[in-house]
Amino acid sequence: MPLLSVIIPVYNEEKTIREILQKIDAVPIDKEMIVVDDGSSDETGRILRDIRIDGLKVIHHATNRGKGAAVLTGVSHAIGDFVIIQDADLEYDPNDYFKLFESLKKNNADIVLGARFIKGYKGLFIHKLGNRLLTNLLNLLFNTRLNDCFTCYKLLRRQTINDLDLSASGFDIEIEIIAKALNKKLRIAEQFISYRPRSYSEGKKIRCKDGLRAVMSIFKYRLAK
Repeated sequence: MPLLSVIIPVYNEEKTIREILQKIDAVPIDKEMIVVDDGSSDETGRILRDIRIDGLKVIHHATNRGKGAAVLTGVSHAIGDFVIIQDADLEYDPNDYFKLFESLKKNNADIVLGARFIKGYKGLFIHKLGNRLLTNLLNLLFNTRLNDCFTCYKLLRRQTINDLDLSASGFDIEIEIIAKALNKKLRIAEQFISYRPRSYSEGKKIRCKDGLRAVMSIFKYRLAK
């Protein structure tokens, strides 16, 4: 199995960061873990300084710069043949890495998306509505038929993600990756994954304003084609 670079952007995840790293570490795959603490103001930074796991790299942003900025910092430090983005909130199961690799090979794909909703929609109603509207908008403008455009799980070669020349600093990194891949005519496959959505009380960070920014980003990258 080729080396996998797991990029983990983190912001104020003191309740889950230790557990997600243990879950990733337990996956029997050749990997490195790159955590980017994006200026956390809770105990996340201290916890990361105390953790000792083989293959773990920890990078600290002095200030909160956004998920996209954290992802790009992680990618710049990656040495693996492949890259995957892993949120630190326990919504996604690292054991699904194997499914994604199998789909990549089976479909001869350039990118595999971990689709959360192929077997039915899970999560808060407002997120269900927002995801469907945004996914349908992207599908319409880019003439594609994706199930889950805004999934965290995106598996691709490190060279591929570097070739996309990404620059988004916020949550719109999710849109930029897919939009630029579609503009480049890359082969995108989707693989059903497990998903355990958390509530706002558990630390969910996506808000309605992020949906509005997503709409603007979809049009932005479509017009840039």
